Amino acid sequence: MTLGERLRSLREKAGLTQKELASRLNAPNQNISNYERGFRQPDYETLQKLADYYDVSTDYLLGRTDTSKKEIDDEKEMIEFFNNPELNLFFKEMKEAPEDQLEEMRQIWEVIKKRGQNK
Repeated sequence: MTLGERLRSLREKAGLTQKELASRLNAPNQNISNYERGFRQPDYETLQKLADYYDVSTDYLLGRTDTSKKEIDDEKEMIEFFNNPELNLFFKEMKEAPEDQLEEMRQIWEVIKKRGQNK
């Protein structure tokens, strides 16, 4: 996928017109159109603004990776979560628990979730 294709895809996912994006980035509308059609390349500053606006890396925009910044951040968070020794012990114990205890834990968890939603 080219830079222009990625920019168009991100803009459309955000539900923006070229004009709206240009306004938010304080850039000429024609520039956004030219970037998306591959007629022109954004300068470094504009590329960085686009990456920041969409919360992706410049490598993602340039096609050097297909993984967005958010996906990388989510993956890091998940790895940290599962590398927690206390959680590993908890999950190990849950795996070995009888079904009636697991059902009780599910019910307790539902109560905790509801309590969090009411705050």
